[in-house]
Amino acid sequence: MSRLSEELRERTKAYASAVIRLYVALPRQRKEVEVLGHQLLRSGTSVAAHAREASRARSDSEFCSKLDGLLQEADETQLWTELLRDDCGITGTEVELVNRESGELLAIFTTIVSKLRRR
Repeated sequence: MSRLSEELRERTKAYASAVIRLYVALPRQRKEVEVLGHQLLRSGTSVAAHAREASRARSDSEFCSKLDGLLQEADETQLWTELLRDDCGITGTEVELVNRESGELLAIFTTIVSKLRRR
């Protein structure tokens, strides 16, 4: 039995896909955009990988550990989108979508971990 709902697994996969689309659309003329884009791609796709790993956890502590990794990667992804937007002038729907979804995933998974640790 999966420890993580199929809905959350699909949501993190859709998030990774949005990150990939954003990365592909980034202009490559500026070195800082290229560097931030690579970081964004790595951390954003890692969120879905951590969700998959968490869904196969064998204990509550392993589940929380995998979700802690997910939270770190989602927070990092949000940082890269903020830097791309605020310091590199990269704007548009895809940037805002990834940034907003990062915040929502952070809230959801922080709540899950907090509730589990309070048990």
